[in-house]
Amino acid sequence: MGTSKRSGTPQQYEHHPFRLSLGQIVSQLQTHLESGLAQAQASDLRSRYGENKLAREGAVRWYSVLLKQISNAMILVLLLAMALSYGVTDYIEGGVITAVIFLNVLIGFYQEFQAEKKMDSLRALSSPTATVLRSGNIEAIPSAEVVPGDIVIIKTGDTVPADLRIFESMNLECDEKILTGEAMPVAKDPKIDFSSSNELECGVGDRLNMAYSSSTVTKGRGRGVVVFTGMHTEIGKIAESMHGNQRKPNRSLSRKKHGNLQPAKGLALRLWDGLGKFLGLTIGTPLQRKLSKLAYMLFGFALLLAIIVFAVHRFDVTNEVAIYAISTGIAMIPESLIAVLTITFVTGMTQMRKRRVLTRKLSALEALGGITNICSDKTGTLTQGQMTLRKAWVPGPGVYTVSNSEDPSNPTQGEVRLSATKSRAEMDSEKAERQKNFDTQRSAAALTFEEPLEKTERDQNRHKPNAEPNEADIDHNPKMIPELEAFLHSAALCNLATVRYSDQERKWQTTGDPTEVALQVFAHRFNKGKKDLEEKTGWKQILEYPFDSTVKRMSVVYQPPDSGAVVFTKGAVERIIDLCEHFGVGENHENMTESSRGFIYEQMSLLADQGLRVLALAQKTWTGELTEKSDIPRCDIEKGLTFLGLVGLYDPPRLETRDAIRECTNAGIRVHMLTGDHPGTATAIGKEIGIIPRDFSGLSSEVANSLVKTAAEFDGMTDEEIDQMPELPLVIARCSPNTKTRMIAALHRRNRYAAMTGDGVNDGPSLQAADVGIAMGLGGSDVAKGASDIVLTDDNFSSIVNAIEEGRRMFDNIQKFVLHLLTSNVGEVVLLVFGLCFRDSSGFSVFPLSPLQILWINMVTSGFPAFGLGREKASYNIMFRPPHDNKMGVFTWQIITDMIVYGLLMGTLTLFTFVIIVYGPGEGNLGHDCNRAYSHSCDVVFRARAAVFAELTWLILISAWEIKSIRRSMFRLDPHSDSKFPFFKDVYENRFLFYAVVVGALIVFPCVYIPGFNTTVFKHKPISWEWALSVGAVVIFVAGMELWKLAKRAFGWFKLESEDDEKQGSKKTSLSLRQGFFSFSKSFSRTTTLEKRVGGGESVMAG
Repeated sequence: MGTSKRSGTPQQYEHHPFRLSLGQIVSQLQTHLESGLAQAQASDLRSRYGENKLAREGAVRWYSVLLKQISNAMILVLLLAMALSYGVTDYIEGGVITAVIFLNVLIGFYQEFQAEKKMDSLRALSSPTATVLRSGNIEAIPSAEVVPGDIVIIKTGDTVPADLRIFESMNLECDEKILTGEAMPVAKDPKIDFSSSNELECGVGDRLNMAYSSSTVTKGRGRGVVVFTGMHTEIGKIAESMHGNQRKPNRSLSRKKHGNLQPAKGLALRLWDGLGKFLGLTIGTPLQRKLSKLAYMLFGFALLLAIIVFAVHRFDVTNEVAIYAISTGIAMIPESLIAVLTITFVTGMTQMRKRRVLTRKLSALEALGGITNICSDKTGTLTQGQMTLRKAWVPGPGVYTVSNSEDPSNPTQGEVRLSATKSRAEMDSEKAERQKNFDTQRSAAALTFEEPLEKTERDQNRHKPNAEPNEADIDHNPKMIPELEAFLHSAALCNLATVRYSDQERKWQTTGDPTEVALQVFAHRFNKGKKDLEEKTGWKQILEYPFDSTVKRMSVVYQPPDSGAVVFTKGAVERIIDLCEHFGVGENHENMTESSRGFIYEQMSLLADQGLRVLALAQKTWTGELTEKSDIPRCDIEKGLTFLGLVGLYDPPRLETRDAIRECTNAGIRVHMLTGDHPGTATAIGKEIGIIPRDFSGLSSEVANSLVKTAAEFDGMTDEEIDQMPELPLVIARCSPNTKTRMIAALHRRNRYAAMTGDGVNDGPSLQAADVGIAMGLGGSDVAKGASDIVLTDDNFSSIVNAIEEGRRMFDNIQKFVLHLLTSNVGEVVLLVFGLCFRDSSGFSVFPLSPLQILWINMVTSGFPAFGLGREKASYNIMFRPPHDNKMGVFTWQIITDMIVYGLLMGTLTLFTFVIIVYGPGEGNLGHDCNRAYSHSCDVVFRARAAVFAELTWLILISAWEIKSIRRSMFRLDPHSDSKFPFFKDVYENRFLFYAVVVGALIVFPCVYIPGFNTTVFKHKPISWEWALSVGAVVIFVAGMELWKLAKRAFGWFKLESEDDEKQGSKKTSLSLRQGFFSFSKSFSRTTTLEKRVGGGESVMAG
């Protein structure tokens, strides 16, 4: 069937796999259907067959990077300067500029080519993943790592990673229009025998036991063996014959289709696209495009300066005038800007990867720092995603409670107890009685000492509403009864999870959704697991209606051992009860009434108030005939149900969630929890992790009523009503995909910048609507990942906060190196423009810096410190200040003002140095033709140039240390530092920047003193006493920058853009909703005594 590109190993079979039996395929690939490949096998097969990706997929084209380097605005200026130098017969300068162009393109090409390759490798980590079975464990791996023989598990929303031979399916349908052109999904059937079929007669779309790479699962689930990967897949064969890219609209040259003017219009648009791409104006991130536009604006300004030079000389363009024009043009362009930005982006992506965040779009790196609101899922993101069934209420018997179980996967651990059902009134009465007795005992004992914190918590927890009933009411050995058996059948069979004991690993292993795993483990406690019921008892699955977030339920149809069919359903309590006509089974069977509905809701609220996620289970007997090919609408299957009971699942919050939410508050970010849970469960978890206060009494009624909403309430409001709310909901329960989209729209109407998390197929619209879409790497579908901007590899909320911190750090660093580069350009332009006033004996302007001095300063002196600033660590208050304004972007008024102030100061100091040397001891002798070569008359000018060159170099280098903080003093970057003089520690912390400054400062000396090189290339000569002027200027420059920073801090200039005090970022909002700082509630998570004491020490600011 073909040969691997990498090693020549064929991926071929006796016949096409769709014609072979499953046993033949398993035998040839040496795999196992229940445990998959071993890790060692997979590694060996990957080295043998290569990666599972298409040829040239994601490859970096070297010629594209090279063209990008040549089309840089700086290179265009240098090419013009080179041409003018050769034109005026200055071959030394022309040759040096040629060498500079060559080296700059070469170095830039190498850096950017390596950066693009690294960027591609990082992007590949967030590409579609495959869920495979290896060594008995289910793992999510990049699709590129899939090998022939892997057992792949696919479900709705997944992208098929390779060509699969399906061996297990349930309502599996795949969208294969990418291969066949057919819009209708193809239903898969692994049982069809194609052994007698011919490959030519049976086309790709008719091979119903195959699923093809890059097709999308639109319905159901299944498992398959990988038979082809990479270029050997069907999509690989198509890719082999495909060339070219898809054009944008209106680019056609067809006169017949679009009219007589279309060829001219299409050609003009194609030329415009090509020019924009060549110049970098239509590709890249918004910031990259903005900086490219800036570069060409500066190029235009450089041409304007050249015209000014010509005008001053009355357009008598001699060689000397042309060279001066070249100098001003070179001085205007920040040569390193685009290259530094690219390197910074790559560094940012690498740091994100270390913090468990994969960046799919570079624009997300720019946007993260401006996030004002985070809309997050609960399960697995704010919580641990490890569900355990704590309680199950079955009408009749009562409440089954699981206790003393530490391992959520182990059905043999812990015990199950049965207690009687109690109403809320009974629970409240018992609670009041216990509290009364407790208070009496404490009063009698006259407890005046400070008791241990642990004991206080135990006493309080013992008197909570969910405290365990009296020992006399508990059955420690509950028996199997019809009500419990029906409940367990629904829990086990309406379930896709698996639970098994691995003899090899000597532990219990589970696969599937955590909620379903918890139900399956509970069923296993009574030996009623799905595998036992199917294999030992004889239950056979007929149909499956997968979980749908719009209806919030799942149903399956099973054929029992005797005959007939039974429908099992589980889902959100409200959605299940509305479909039920009966209540209970056996002796407790009765018709559903309003009274019984009310009692079910009461039991549900009792469970939800304990922070448990509550689901309902139901069943019904199907009287008609059903087969696997029956096409019965879901609404007909899921009606007339019998309610079986409720389950209360607990998913403990992640230990780091509260700290992350508190960090968001300090950073001026509001956190919203959008969950599918019951309002009671959502409220309890929201209080536990600090999203909402435990006590609403300190808030106004309007604010309190707005904090928690159900999706029905929120979606039932008009946009105007939502906009009139004093605060958008912090918790939305029973959330649907449409609710998420409306929430994003509401935030945008309030001019907020929002991030949204999502994992399901239906989350695509909300992820795309958000300013930053965040997909889950572990539990997210490929559709969600494809719509997202970043992917969390650990599905952890704290990783979002890490990403925001990294985004802010990178944004700060971009501002710093942009300010550094443009400041030097402003200083050089000031020096050269005023330098037009210096005329020699021939009437030509004498430039204070030669063109090659400017090139050296811009390329060597400025470039490396700018790279160093791009690697700066986060500032001390980066998460203690408000988000930056994304509309303003990098070029805030503070940056623009600083650039002008520092540039003018730099240009003025160097200009004064030139004037002092020439018009002091030099007595105004500007010599003759000093722009071209050295002569005795040019001694003063050459010495002045050397002093200006050294001074400007040092000013630019020292400004890099000053710009480490835009507002803080260079001598105390962190006000909380314990050191009396932390300057040396601070500047040495960034080693790259430190050595860039030190080495750059020392290189000045050989540039000034090497004979021949100094006078011929740089057009300056050795100096002596002039060093004092250069050193003095550095002192004045540092003092000037320090005074400017002091003035900004003292008078509060630009304070809104970057707060000085770390407390400013955490200042109270108008509603005083200090998330993460609310009084601590009881946590089911294990914490140490120290952590509890620290937590208890937090100030209570619940509004």
